[in-house]
Amino acid sequence: MRVLLITDWPANVGGIESYVTRVAHALRLSGHEVQLLTSSAGSGAGNTAAYVARASDNPAAQTFLQIANPFAVARLRAALREFRPHAVQVNMFEKYLSPAIFRLLRPVPTVAFVHYYKPICPTALKLLPDNSLCEVRAGLVCWRSGCVGLAEWLRDRPRYALIRSGFAEADRILTCSSWMADELRRNGISAEPLPLPVPAPDPDFARIPAQEPLFVYCGRLNREKGVDLLLRAFARVLELRPRAKLRILGDGPRRTQLEAVAAELGIGTAIRFEGWVSFAEVEASFCDAWALVAPSLWPEPLGLVAIEAITRGLPAIASASGGFSESIVDGVSGRLVPNGDEQALVDSLVDAVDHGPSTVPDHAVHALRRRHDVEEHKAQLIALFREINNARRRVGALRDA
Repeated sequence: MRVLLITDWPANVGGIESYVTRVAHALRLSGHEVQLLTSSAGSGAGNTAAYVARASDNPAAQTFLQIANPFAVARLRAALREFRPHAVQVNMFEKYLSPAIFRLLRPVPTVAFVHYYKPICPTALKLLPDNSLCEVRAGLVCWRSGCVGLAEWLRDRPRYALIRSGFAEADRILTCSSWMADELRRNGISAEPLPLPVPAPDPDFARIPAQEPLFVYCGRLNREKGVDLLLRAFARVLELRPRAKLRILGDGPRRTQLEAVAAELGIGTAIRFEGWVSFAEVEASFCDAWALVAPSLWPEPLGLVAIEAITRGLPAIASASGGFSESIVDGVSGRLVPNGDEQALVDSLVDAVDHGPSTVPDHAVHALRRRHDVEEHKAQLIALFREINNARRRVGALRDA
């Protein structure tokens, strides 16, 4: 089977790009042909994408390109003509490739995979300016609440109309969690959850917790990830449990500011910012940590990092609203704390220090590994592609009869 994977691939690589890489690799190992179409905003899938469409981060250019990117349309037309895919999976497209690509996909069995909130939220975060959770459907409230300016809100009317019509062209819509399926349904988009794949632990992986309390954060250094909150909470933890340490893996636009916050709080010696690291280095960081900490302010659509940690026996302390709640069993594989609740985060960290290093029970580890198995995800995708192809053939046969 020939499969075309489409995604924006921004410069700030995250979970969506990791997912596309894993799926492409798994499909190729099974003998399927896979090509990628991405934007030029990032690395073009590490220079492996066969089709790269010109994109821009210039706000003036995005005013038009986010509605209809002619370069993306041209590259997709070339991909369909040259590669002739049997199935297409569209992932992230809203920022660079634009919803205009869906029009060309009408003749091809197409699955749209929604990984985040952009199709139903102009900020893509479901987070209000005061960092509280947004629980209403997008509309005029997005402007009135101060999430977007009036000019941006007006510009987005045709853009969101095209996004909705694009989804209507897809044969099926998938999403990464039951939480996201419910959110999309409340906003008029019918999607079915499909667990995302997580690589199995390296055969040599072994947890040997550090002698002193050590916590690890892994993710982008963006506002919604709550690292500011984590630093404030950790400063309070150190007043009570001064032996604790924190390792921060990841990079992003707020790194310099966060390092300054740590210095102002006087906790710089207890925290290490390690920047962007490879997945192998992330896995290595789980070996000696006492717990993963993921204090997201926004409701994470899924929260892959918690799954990666738990499937390696590392407990996770994470936000309760969002996808984390589907992966973490409170009191078994970690702790769930209310989003943005600094005191609850402090209490959970202190409790983890006082109880000493712990390991997730085997039954919880294996259950999560089965749910997020790479081979199982690949098999479900291929079955879905074939089901859509067969359904289209039946419709064609009825039309010709």
